[in-house]
Amino acid sequence: MIFWIASYPKSGNTWLRALISSYFYSDDGFFSREIIKNIDQFPEKIHFQGLNYDKKNITDTTKLWILAQERINRDKKIKFFKTHNIYGSINNFNFTNKKNTLACIYIVRDPRNVITSLKNHYELSYDEAFEFIINERKYIFDYHKKDDYSDFQFIGSWRTNFQSWKYQNEFPIKFIKYEDLLEQTYSVALDLIEFINKVQKNPNKINKIKLQNAIDSTAFDNLKKNELKYGFSESIFSKQENKKIPFFNLGPANEWSKILDKNIQDKILDSLGDNLKELSYL
Repeated sequence: MIFWIASYPKSGNTWLRALISSYFYSDDGFFSREIIKNIDQFPEKIHFQGLNYDKKNITDTTKLWILAQERINRDKKIKFFKTHNIYGSINNFNFTNKKNTLACIYIVRDPRNVITSLKNHYELSYDEAFEFIINERKYIFDYHKKDDYSDFQFIGSWRTNFQSWKYQNEFPIKFIKYEDLLEQTYSVALDLIEFINKVQKNPNKINKIKLQNAIDSTAFDNLKKNELKYGFSESIFSKQENKKIPFFNLGPANEWSKILDKNIQDKILDSLGDNLKELSYL
């Protein structure tokens, strides 16, 4: 069964996967760039091997999402998958369902900080990044693979994305805030591992030394150093220069109040003020 690690882009999904994979897929809890590969993204081209779809039709794999997940679940083993997709449907095809999903961890982040990360990652202006997060029909794919859109994800707006997962009642969900994970890393991580073990019906006690190793080795500075030394598979090539854009950019130093001009701040408040209050960001 699939255990989703879901989020809107640039909301801490990679940090969360690094932490979880270090705890569950290592002997000692220490992170490595190979460890995180245990938690793959869905969808990817590999999930549609042997299935018929139009590679040049951006949304054609949506009709195969459920079938691909059924194939993943044939061995009945629990597997973690990252996704930025909304919990919903496109072209009347559901992204996932209760039959194929065991549970979900969703991490949300203050959209004012999401904007600053999106600006760097996708080389956008702040106005473009704002339009990105409020676009109800937003989708993403690897623009370097224009001959195959199998990694197409329908992410919708920041608001639609988090609400689609948070308020579903088909399967258990642990909803966390990036800011809480940042400020109370150990207690939030401990709660996450307890949730995962409970859902998996895992009777093992939490190894607190291993958990602390996972937390320490996946601290932002360590992940950034790891990327500088080895590169990072999820960083993307610049559209303007023939080089990759650093994936781990500002991290905890990303403080919207010191970065965003008042015009952008006001636009976010006007559009998403109710949601900021809903999540106690206001």
